[in-house]
Formats: sequence, C-alpha cells, structure tokens
Amino acid sequence: MGVLEHIEALVADLPDIVRQALAVWISGGWAMIPLAVTGFIMYALGLGSLFELIMLGARRAPDKAWQAWLENPAAKTRNPLRRVIADAMQCRSLHEMEAFFQLLASEGVAPFAHRLRVMKVCVATAPLLGLLGTVTGMLTTFNGLAKGGGSDQTMGIISKGISEALVTTETGLVVALTGAFILFFLARQQQRYETAVAHIETLCMAEFQKRLRQGEKEAA
Repeated sequence: MGVLEHIEALVADLPDIVRQALAVWISGGWAMIPLAVTGFIMYALGLGSLFELIMLGARRAPDKAWQAWLENPAAKTRNPLRRVIADAMQCRSLHEMEAFFQLLASEGVAPFAHRLRVMKVCVATAPLLGLLGTVTGMLTTFNGLAKGGGSDQTMGIISKGISEALVTTETGLVVALTGAFILFFLARQQQRYETAVAHIETLCMAEFQKRLRQGEKEAA
C-alpha cells in the first residue's frame, strides 16, 4: 500500500464532521497553510499566556492574600500572591525588596508583553493572508473564464477558484476576530496581574518600614 492509499485510509476513518472540515480547508488552497501557522502561533501564545497568568494569580485579590498572610505568615498556601508576599517579606532591606520586585517584573511580567506584541502581528497578518488567498482564487477563476467553453473541466477550475477566494477570506477574518478577542482578554489579565504585583509591593514596603520603625523604637 502506497502513501496515498495510507492517507486515503486515514481520511476514511475520520468522523464525517472532521472530513467535511478537512475538505473545506483543502479547498482554500495554499494560502491556508500560512493561515494555519499564524492561527496556531496566535492561539498557542494566547491560551498558554492566559493559563500562566491565572497560575500566577491574575484573577486573585491581592488584599485578601495580604490579609491572609498577616493573620498567619507561616501558613503554607497555594495562593501565588501569598507566596510572593512571603518571599518579599524575607528580604533584609528595602533595597533588596526593590530588587526582588524588579526581578519579578522582568522575569514574570515582561515576557507577556512580548507575547502580546507577537499576537498583535498575527491578528494583523491573518486578514491579509485571507486577502492574498482571495486574489489567488480570483486569478484561478479568471483563468478558467479565459479558457471559455462550458466543459466540466472549465467549470471545475472556476468553482475551485471561487471556493479558494471565499474560504481563505472567511478563515482569515475568523482567525483575526477570535485573536482580537483573546488579545483583549489577555491584555486585561496582564494588567490585573501587574496591578496586583504593584499593590503588593506597596503593602510590603509599608509593612517593612513599619517594622523598621518599631525596631528602632525598641532599640532606643
């Protein structure tokens, strides 16, 4: 059994809805390949970053984490914001605490900004790739019209060109629209996480200074 027979056998074993989707995807022509790559990069970055932000505590309240730490600083917890507070309060000076939060910002926050820029490029590229597929599809259609006649071969070329033009346009718009929604939601979560970290830094600095003053009074 050759390679083509293996591929045909694999396709025949797929569910009907998958085979229909695969047939529509193939009808879009070669422009669907860069569209698929663009969509894969965009969705992988978006969903991966969203999962990481949630694990870092983007959807948790910093004030609740702070109150919980004040009540029991030594308690073990799965709350990532409480772990940040506990690590920050282990610092021995304000300078060391500032360095801790700067490192947290550079290693924990900055990578998300880079991913957002890449996603913006993908969102802008997707409809342009769809438009490129539209142009190539129309060229195929005009080529079929130029041959003239009403033969089945000519009509097949025209039908293929129209299908390629419409499928790539629709796919490019779908990828761009869904990417825009993911990008907006991801940017909101990143902003929430940055705000939470900044708020925790302010609370930790104030608490550290308060403890320093109390220590100076006790020493005096």
